[in-house]
Amino acid sequence: MFSSEPIITIGEPLEDFDLPMFIAMDRPKHDQQRREVAPVVGPANLPNFEKLIRERTQSVLDELPVGEEFDWVEKVSVELTTRMLATLFDFPYEERARLKRWSDVATATPGTGIVETEEHRKAELLECATRFIELWNERVNQPPKFDFVSMLAHGESTKNMDMMEYLGNLILLIVGGNDTTRNTMSSSVLAMHENPEQFAQVKADQGFIESMVSETIRWQTPLAHMRRKAKMDTVLAGKTIKAGDKVVMWYISGNRDESVFPNADQFNLNRDNLRRHLAFGFGIHRCMGNRLAEMQLKILWEEILARFDRVEVVGEAKRGLSVFVRGITELPVVLHKKA
Repeated sequence: MFSSEPIITIGEPLEDFDLPMFIAMDRPKHDQQRREVAPVVGPANLPNFEKLIRERTQSVLDELPVGEEFDWVEKVSVELTTRMLATLFDFPYEERARLKRWSDVATATPGTGIVETEEHRKAELLECATRFIELWNERVNQPPKFDFVSMLAHGESTKNMDMMEYLGNLILLIVGGNDTTRNTMSSSVLAMHENPEQFAQVKADQGFIESMVSETIRWQTPLAHMRRKAKMDTVLAGKTIKAGDKVVMWYISGNRDESVFPNADQFNLNRDNLRRHLAFGFGIHRCMGNRLAEMQLKILWEEILARFDRVEVVGEAKRGLSVFVRGITELPVVLHKKA
């Protein structure tokens, strides 16, 4: 009744730069393409990541200055997510900053400070395609490995993709593994700073870290919406919808629904329905990397609490200009060492 095609954001795709990706596909093609890469971040593979995530988190936190102001987004959130992305793609580690750049460019609106024009955006995304085609050509001639590029190159439903469909799926996996986790890492620091009584509860009992992670994801809602297109006339909640109409699902609004989350604007890790948030989507398009993201956030806070008394936010959080990605671009903080 409602289609994800041809795009999941409000605007229509550019006629001369269409980027097909499985999140913007319906069954059966969606299921076939998603199935090729989902095992990388599936529950069975998560234990293989835990040690690596913890070691990297420890390394990043141990290098931070204590008692001096710095940008949490740059030093922690970006660094941890690009390291994880490089692992998922088996992308050259020394080039990992390019993954963050391509993620930002993919979701940027021209003229908002990241790219100046649509042509500029296209050019940088084609650079992304060129680099990943090099990696594809390496992997396709090697035995299959457990990384996104190899699995796409060897997957039955993805091995014959054209360049634009390959680029579309790369952008989906890069943004999905970068923007959402990165911005939730930053917003968790903001949430704990703004809600000291909740932070005290987490410090007293680290069993509440998982609750804090879920509540942060609801409270932040890193992707604000997705859209569908009606395939037939229907009535939804008393509203007439015609075939061809766009229907926008505002996840950020659903996550503030007072009938589901009382005092929804309040950060409250004692809610009895913490995991009912919509930030991961729902149904066949539910975020396939949600468990990995939660693991990264849980480990980050376990290691923060092992080292620091608190992370003090000392200035205003700067946010990106977007109706799609709810991003924090700068968060000035000062770390306070444990006594």
